[in-house]
Amino acid sequence: MASLDPVDKALIIKRLKRAQGQMGGIIRMLEEERACRDVVTQLAAVSKAIDRAGFALIASGLKACASAESAAAATSTDSDGPNSGLSDSSSATVTASQQPCLTVAELEKLFLSLA
Repeated sequence: MASLDPVDKALIIKRLKRAQGQMGGIIRMLEEERACRDVVTQLAAVSKAIDRAGFALIASGLKACASAESAAAATSTDSDGPNSGLSDSSSATVTASQQPCLTVAELEKLFLSLA
């Protein structure tokens, strides 16, 4: 995936660390034989937090690829238009960090894996 925006990356990491803490709490709840309802409520919360981190990661990747696509189109004199970074083709735009952007098919597959 394209290089993450530092702000987006920090927010995703913060969300995942919070989920990690919630997981520790869930384990303690099970060890203490807490009510099933309470444990399941916490499991649902951590699952939602992880899903949101995944969606944020995909959204950040889309922004990076779109930015790379715009930059490539602006500097290219023989561009056929925006058709590589977010296309169905196998050739993807390369970001400033030299990491290829994902194709639409790849992004769709990642997105649907979270659903």
